[in-house]
Amino acid sequence: MNVIIVLGLGWLVSFLGQLPLGTMSITATQIAVGEGFSNAWKYTIGVMLVELIYVRLTISGVAWIVRHTLFFEILNWITVVLFMALGVMTIIHAIRQQGEKKALLLNNKISRFWLGASMSALNPAQIPFWFIWSSYLIGLHMLHPVYSEFNLFSAGCGLGTIAGLAVYIYGGNWAIVKMKAGTKILNLIMGIIFIIAALAQLYRIFFVHETLK
Repeated sequence: MNVIIVLGLGWLVSFLGQLPLGTMSITATQIAVGEGFSNAWKYTIGVMLVELIYVRLTISGVAWIVRHTLFFEILNWITVVLFMALGVMTIIHAIRQQGEKKALLLNNKISRFWLGASMSALNPAQIPFWFIWSSYLIGLHMLHPVYSEFNLFSAGCGLGTIAGLAVYIYGGNWAIVKMKAGTKILNLIMGIIFIIAALAQLYRIFFVHETLK
């Protein structure tokens, strides 16, 4: 029974964490609409595998994270610059768009698996998210600091990430088809979300910096 509980906790936390609209979820929808479900799933697997690394690093390597905060600070700033640039360029691209075209982020031949992996890697906000949740669950004795439970929890997180993005792959595709929304609207939404994500990252840098200390 404990196996199911730990696995379920990982699934639930990760699934709920994926539900708010964000850069990775809207990209999953964009790929599903423009390139089909196969590429959307490749993207999802890439996102999930990198998130598993973040989860495992966080729950078993907090000391390492604290010793290497400079690395994550640099990664935070890279994310801000990249997301802001992508947001502005995507909006400009959408405004100038004539007819149905792919989003700027998807207008390339990069494997969707590697696109998902790189976008997930450029999301250091996962570190405080998993740090807070793992500390909370360990404090409640719902998750115990042993390798077997850490592995089960991480596996549940991976399944939760897949389930959360599946909502956007199928639900997002259904909504776009139902509303008969063109790619121009979807591209504008994507650009706005990238800018919001960049601003949210700036907020974390200046006002939530103490989370890992």
